Parts: sequence; structure tokens; C-alpha cells
Amino acid sequence: MHKVEIEDIELEPNKTLHYSFDDYIEELECALKAELDLKSLGDFIEVTGHAKGKIKLICDRCLNEFTQNLDIDIEETYAKQSLQDEYGQEVELQRGQFITDLNGEKEIDIYDLLYQSVILSLPNKKVCGINCKEGMFVSDEDIKVHDDRMDVFKTIKIERKD
Repeated sequence: MHKVEIEDIELEPNKTLHYSFDDYIEELECALKAELDLKSLGDFIEVTGHAKGKIKLICDRCLNEFTQNLDIDIEETYAKQSLQDEYGQEVELQRGQFITDLNGEKEIDIYDLLYQSVILSLPNKKVCGINCKEGMFVSDEDIKVHDDRMDVFKTIKIERKD
């Protein structure tokens, strides 16, 4: 469906293929548009780009459904061959070293890449809005709080000198 053959990337000028995605990710109830560049770097494929869309979520506080805008930068690196032979021992990964191993696969699944990117971009706590108060939204009445200490200001008379 939304798969790119590695051979097609290799045949492009500068070994860079531009890919446009405009589809609905059913499992996430998410409409997404993405512009991606897939570039061959020898043993690796680098995918960079940007995705925007909307996703339906359930508020963790009030349990109401709401729509969240998505704005995601995509940066993913794929190894064409298995890295297990090269990194047989346990090593500590640093920022920028996360690489998806294709294990000899001949294509990259763009749908899966974007699905994972959306999942990783979601906040830990999904809240429908800043005013969500577990099903009761903040109103003007909630903001007006009476403080007896302030009553002294009601009796102050101010004389104007013109």
C-alpha cells in the first residue's frame, strides 16, 4: 500500500526519493499528510520530513472525545542489512543512533513509519483543553472567589482632586 522499494531510491538522482503521504490511519483515527525525503547513504536509508494532521483522542480527565492537531518532524534511519552481526555485544545508544534494522527487506513501510511517529508524538497525559476540570469546565463563577480580607477595600472612599 504505502511502501517504497529501496531499489527505487537507489535509482533516483542524488539517491533521494520524495514521497507524499495523504491518507487516514484507521487504527489511530488519524488523518495525516506528510512530505518525506528518503535518501540512500550506502548501507543506510535516511528518512526525513514533516507530517501534519488531526487525531481523535479521549481526554484522560473527563473521558470526552476531542480532536488534537499533529505537527511532527520525521527523522528515521534504516539499516539495509542486519546490524546484529556488527553489534553483537550490548552497547549504549546515544542520541541519533536509533536505527531500524530492515534485516534485508527490500522496501520501507511508510504507513508503519508514520503510525509509529504519531504514537510517539502523543503526550503521556491527553487532556481536551486547559480548562478541562474532569467534565466540568471552568466558568466565570469559578474565577470569582470571595475573600473576607478584601472587604476592607469596599469601604474605602477616594477623594478626587481636580
